[in-house]
Amino acid sequence: MTDTLVGASVWEQEIYDHLTSHVEAERGILESYQEAARRSESAAFQYLVALIVEDEIRHHKRFSELAQALRSDAELSADPPVVPRLDWYKADQKLIRELTDALIARERTDAKELERLRRELKDVKDTTMWVLLVRLMETDTAKHLEILNFIRHHINL
Repeated sequence: MTDTLVGASVWEQEIYDHLTSHVEAERGILESYQEAARRSESAAFQYLVALIVEDEIRHHKRFSELAQALRSDAELSADPPVVPRLDWYKADQKLIRELTDALIARERTDAKELERLRRELKDVKDTTMWVLLVRLMETDTAKHLEILNFIRHHINL
């Protein structure tokens, strides 16, 4: 049975249904990964699956937050939404821009250091998972830059 949002538009209800169904699907995926790790005797497999489980838990939380935020908007709740609206107008935008630019510079430096480390580890790429872990950190750094560039793009100066 679908959870009907009070006062929601058709679009809002459809998006809410999609988000909440994805939350349920994520739960199943999470359970599949956890079961796979339990069934294996490989420490390497268990470690790598645990990394995926961490991501799946975070994805589950993000989808739940999106659904809650949509419900809050659709039902015109007085409570602040779980995912805040862009409220740059309430803050010192110049300060946010300066902080964002400084963080972008740090992330770019980190990206260069990770790339250099990955190259230095090439001799163990087939005997350890170290290169994979560094590549995952590079992916995280790219994600951080995506977030910071979103902030920079949406600041109204």
